Amino acid sequence: MPGNLTLDELKNLVSAGDIDTVLVAQVDMQGRLMGKRLQAEFFLESAVNETHSCNYLLATDMEMETVEGYKSTSWSAGYGDYTMVPDLTTLRRVPWLDGTAMVLCDVIDHETHAPVPHAPRAILKKVVTRLETLGLNATMATELEFFLFKQSFEEAQAGGYRDIEPISAYNEDYHIFQTTKEEDVMRAMRVGLYGAGIPVEGSKGEADSGQEEINIKYSDALDCADNHVITKNGCKEIAWAKGRALTFLAKWNYDAAGSSSHVHQSLWTKDGESVFFDPEGEYGMSQMMRHYLAGLLAHASEITYFLAPYINSYKRFAKGTFAPTKAIWSLDNRTAGYRLCGANSKSVRIECRVGGSDLNPYLALAALLSAGLEGIENKLELEPEFTGDAYEAEKARGIPQTLRDATKALNSSKMLRTAFGDDVIDHYVRAGEWEQEEYDRRVTDWEVARGFERA
Repeated sequence: MPGNLTLDELKNLVSAGDIDTVLVAQVDMQGRLMGKRLQAEFFLESAVNETHSCNYLLATDMEMETVEGYKSTSWSAGYGDYTMVPDLTTLRRVPWLDGTAMVLCDVIDHETHAPVPHAPRAILKKVVTRLETLGLNATMATELEFFLFKQSFEEAQAGGYRDIEPISAYNEDYHIFQTTKEEDVMRAMRVGLYGAGIPVEGSKGEADSGQEEINIKYSDALDCADNHVITKNGCKEIAWAKGRALTFLAKWNYDAAGSSSHVHQSLWTKDGESVFFDPEGEYGMSQMMRHYLAGLLAHASEITYFLAPYINSYKRFAKGTFAPTKAIWSLDNRTAGYRLCGANSKSVRIECRVGGSDLNPYLALAALLSAGLEGIENKLELEPEFTGDAYEAEKARGIPQTLRDATKALNSSKMLRTAFGDDVIDHYVRAGEWEQEEYDRRVTDWEVARGFERA
């Protein structure tokens, strides 16, 4: 269910005065929408073909710091322009913003007119093309969790993000009554997103006070990632309009559960037949599915950076929290990093439970698919299924416990360097290194409270 507007429909809406603004947006390294608000008439006259953005947008950190050490751009290179080319299949109305439409853009090199290789959308498109050469399509879905608060974003910021209150007072997992009290915000999100062409299935309370989950119908890989980033942006905008704050931080509070973005994945032929399903196989798994899953496990450490890209991401991996600590597979087992779902049916699939709600979906999906394809192409054998409580599996393959370890694993990944290219991996290794450098020199509240008097 890509965007819900054709170009002709947009022209008619602009002529009728119903649309006056078009958001043209690219996706940055952090998975955020960056771009411009254009007068709709100008968009139709010119920017429908292309517009421009500074190339630093794909070489900054969370706070838009111009980070040294990137090959692609720098102060010495002058921070020039990239070309933003609208993908008109993503054109859509934005129901929660008056008179507004949106389109996502691909990022093109201004001189060579080739896709910028480290742009998140380009990375995923490259992997999708690799799948297509094998006659395959990926069907994927991401689940998004976040915390909703009583305060507004402005109030939370003014208070230094201290003493903010989740919108509920208790664990609201599947609670109907508690989520009724939040329905003014959550209903606006569901209805607004659906009106924007995002195939929302529903929302629910999650496993802590104020924790929410929005589920979006599965789709092809690129559409799934597009839906993900528009959903995150839309949820923030709608919460802001309602006077509430929310966070997709993977672990916003020591005492609270983490927020995840589980990724469901399966492969299909172009004729719509699942290549993961074999009624004769164990749990309905085909040999190809077994190879794919073996690839995910063999390269689990290497791809973790793209599932957990920040210092905070690793605070989420904790025993007894439904966030995994072991990169193993198991049947319908929420303690494992890779969970087999839909056993013995055509919907048999793998759910990767490693990713946090802070991931960039283009990078995460591209990394998962690349690892799985490596397993298929090398016919990797699947290890035996794990059964029981994975938190207690001391000898099982662990998930990297720090960003430093994950960045090192990414840097040494021959598989991802082949799949994405050396320059792309070097680019994101630098992003991981910078995040670590920034954290290493900061003084935290925890350190001060622990040692101010007692040190």
